Amino acid sequence: MNGKHTGLISLGVLLLAATGCQSQSVSGQAAAEPAKAVIQSSIVNGTGQTIGKATLMEQPGGVRIQMEVKGISPGVHGFHIHEVGKCEGPDFTSAGAHFNPLDKKHGLLSMAGPHAGDMPNLVAAADGSANADWLLSGVTLAPGKPNSLLKEGGTSLMIHEKADDGMTDPSGNSGARIACGVIRR
Repeated sequence: MNGKHTGLISLGVLLLAATGCQSQSVSGQAAAEPAKAVIQSSIVNGTGQTIGKATLMEQPGGVRIQMEVKGISPGVHGFHIHEVGKCEGPDFTSAGAHFNPLDKKHGLLSMAGPHAGDMPNLVAAADGSANADWLLSGVTLAPGKPNSLLKEGGTSLMIHEKADDGMTDPSGNSGARIACGVIRR
């Protein structure tokens, strides 16, 4: 892994540490019920396969995403929130583009970005397993807000075949969509 990707992952860890990783709202009240996503792989031989799950919880400053997947290729993969809550295989184009309610350019390294749905790359181990535990700032699970991951029509989590370069608009040259999960309560 190069220093650029390590730095992005470290930034995500620092953001989580700064929030205290508590499931409390800013007012101290218990946070709303978390959202969840069941992650499906691309359809192969006519069937999709569940490869993991994600839990999304409202936190001060954004939404904490905890995800576990198995069965993806080892290496670095782009990982994003997409603008539509549909994961129809085999290519998952039904999920639309990246979630981008503020009309920014793509990439955590872009001076004109990032999209609200841009996240650090996901790194899969040699056995094809990967875990994420990140705070995605600037989004909410509160319905009715333009930056809500639970907006009308929904949103989805997407894993891409290749690493996201952090700059190239619109998707960081991250390649095909290989796994998808609709975010819902």
